[in-house]
Amino acid sequence: MSFDSPVKEYPFTLHVPDADLDLLRRKLELAHLPDELQVRAESQWNYGVPLADVKRLVFRWKVGFDWRKFEAEINKLPMYTRDIFIDNFGSLNIHYVHRRSDVLDAIPLLFVHGWPGHFLEVRKLLPLLTEESVDHPSFHVVAVSLPGFAFSEAPTKPGFGAAQYAEVFNKLMISLGYEEYVYQGGDWGHVLGVRTVNLYGGRHVKAWHTNCPMTTPKLSTVLAHPSLIPRLFALPFDKDARDAIALTKKHFAVGCGYMIEQATRPQTLGYSLADSPVGLLAWIYEKLVTWSDEYPWTDDEVLEWVSIYWFSRAGPAASLRIYYEMSHGRTRDFFDGTQWIPIPTGVSYFPREIARLPKSWARFLGNVVYQGEHSQGGHFAAHEAPEKLAYDLRRMYGRDGPAFGVVPSRSGYMQR
Repeated sequence: MSFDSPVKEYPFTLHVPDADLDLLRRKLELAHLPDELQVRAESQWNYGVPLADVKRLVFRWKVGFDWRKFEAEINKLPMYTRDIFIDNFGSLNIHYVHRRSDVLDAIPLLFVHGWPGHFLEVRKLLPLLTEESVDHPSFHVVAVSLPGFAFSEAPTKPGFGAAQYAEVFNKLMISLGYEEYVYQGGDWGHVLGVRTVNLYGGRHVKAWHTNCPMTTPKLSTVLAHPSLIPRLFALPFDKDARDAIALTKKHFAVGCGYMIEQATRPQTLGYSLADSPVGLLAWIYEKLVTWSDEYPWTDDEVLEWVSIYWFSRAGPAASLRIYYEMSHGRTRDFFDGTQWIPIPTGVSYFPREIARLPKSWARFLGNVVYQGEHSQGGHFAAHEAPEKLAYDLRRMYGRDGPAFGVVPSRSGYMQR
C-alpha cells in the first residue's frame, strides 16, 4: 500500500501487495490449532470460539477467500486521506470515507466506529443517509478511521487520548468545510463522542446521537440538575432497570477479559495478533458473534472484516492501545473529566447491546431529546440494523424532530 504524504486531501485506493497476500497464506498453512474439550454444542461458546468454526474459517481464508474481489468492492467507497496536525503529536495521515449527498444543503454527519469495528461499519448506512427525499433529511457522511485503525496513521508517542481523538475529528470536519456538524457513534465512537461534544459542542458539534448510551450517575450532575434525583430513587422499583443492570454486571464479570488485557498490557497481546492471523481471527470473531443479535455472519463477511485489521496500515496491535491511553492503564474511568452534555442528544436502544443500562440513566448523559427503541439489533447496529439506525437519525433531525435545524440553513431536504 502506498501512503504518500499529501499537501491536502487525496483519494485513497486500497491495494494490498501480492507479497503480503502470499505471507498470509503461508502463515495460515503453518497454523497450529489448540485442542478442545468434548462438550455439548450449546456449551462450546462458554469456553470461547469453537474449534470447528476456526478450522472452517481458516480453510476458507487460505483457499477460498478472494481478497481482490473484496478489495475492489471496498475501493468503490469514496475514500480519502488527509494530514491532520495534532498539538504535541505532530501530523497524522488520517483515512476516511466521505460521501456527499446530492442534496446541496444536506446535514454534515461524522460517523465514528469502535473496536473491533472499522470504517466499513458505515457502508450499509451510506445509501440510506445520503438518499434524496422530500420526506426525510439527507446527510453528507464522513466516516473516519480512528488513528491506528485500518488505514489511518498511528500515533508513535504515548498519551494519545480522548482530547487528541476529538481534535482529529473536529479538525477533519472543519478541513472538509463543515464548521458545524452532527455526530454519531457507538462503542469507542460513543466514549469519544462524549469528549468531543464536551470540547466542541455548541460551536462546532450542534447535536449528537449514540447507539451505545453508556454513562454513570455523577454527584456533580445530580447536584447541577436536581430534576434527575427522582430517577435515582425510582431504580429499586423499576424491574426493567434492575434487569438491565444485572445483564451489564454479568457482561463485565464474564465478557471483559479482552478489555482488561488491552487496557493494561496491549503490547504483550499485540505480538500474538500481529504475528498470527488465526489468533487475530479468533480474537475478533468471538466479539462479532457474541456481541451481535443472532446476525447471520457469512464466512466471507467475517474474513473481510478481520482482513481489514490484518492488512491495516500500522498492524492490528496499534488498535489495542486506545484502551490503555483512555484509561491510563486502568487507573481512571473512560469518562473521567467529562461533563453533562447540553446540546441535543439522541439515543438508540438495541436489545443485544453489551452494556444495557436503565433508560432513565441516559438523562445523566446529557440533554436527551430523542430516544429510539428497537426489538432487534446488537452492538454493531450500523452493520446489523442499518435501516433502524437510519430511521432514528431521520426522525431526530427531520422536520418534526427535536433536533431539526440545529445546523443553520441545512434542512437536509430535497427541494419540492
